[in-house]
Amino acid sequence: MKLSGSLPFVFSLAATRSCVAESAPEPQYIFQNPPVSASEYRIPTSYESAVLGRRILALTPLGTLATVFPDTSRNRQPNGLGGMPLGLLEYVADCEEEGNPTFLAINIETTFRNVQGGSNISLAQQWTPPYPPDKRIKSNSWSDWLFGRTEDAKETVPYSAVNLPRFSLLGYIEKIDPAATKAMSQCFVDTHPDAKYWLPGNKIHESQFVRLVVTQVYWIGGFGDRAYIGWIPVDEWKNVTRKEWEVVRLPGEKKGWDEWSMLDL
Repeated sequence: MKLSGSLPFVFSLAATRSCVAESAPEPQYIFQNPPVSASEYRIPTSYESAVLGRRILALTPLGTLATVFPDTSRNRQPNGLGGMPLGLLEYVADCEEEGNPTFLAINIETTFRNVQGGSNISLAQQWTPPYPPDKRIKSNSWSDWLFGRTEDAKETVPYSAVNLPRFSLLGYIEKIDPAATKAMSQCFVDTHPDAKYWLPGNKIHESQFVRLVVTQVYWIGGFGDRAYIGWIPVDEWKNVTRKEWEVVRLPGEKKGWDEWSMLDL
């Protein structure tokens, strides 16, 4: 089955104003991979997506950790929050070989207090290109007209964010052996220099290194007609080698990239 790169959309106002969608690549397959002869539109496999995800983890120092509040109220916690989800920004480092993210857990933080209270946890990360594409994927002209955008309007985001890969890692928190604190500290501070003030043993807050042991991986590679969307087997995630994720390139790592293309290998 094929899906056109530009989606027709009809407004009752079309009779009074012409609405022409921006041109896009030729029709592409969405529910299955096309023949080898059309390999430029081949949807990446779950393993290829795992390699890209591991590169995102290695290059992305921030993420959102999601937990839920325990049923039992705690000091300074409003009543009725039991079971409510909470997402907070957290420093992330890729310090181990199996794709289990490393965190410097400050015990007073709400996220890790929730974990201590029995909460499940997940980490969400998305790829942010360092460079804008040569040509921005524009919205359809009808939306520009409808919302009053003009050619002079400055894009607040210089790329199509929903066309870029992101993932959520689900699992549980596990303490890292204190014997590895020196190595973890070096790795973590290399990624987050200001974290040196909160390393284990500091005089401000009690802290420790922990890992998120990944048990499930959900991946959205971008638009469904050119990227894999769905669950990645956890064994594939953990079996990706450093050599594999070091040789691939994500969209926008180099100048002059094509926003329609998902891979730059």
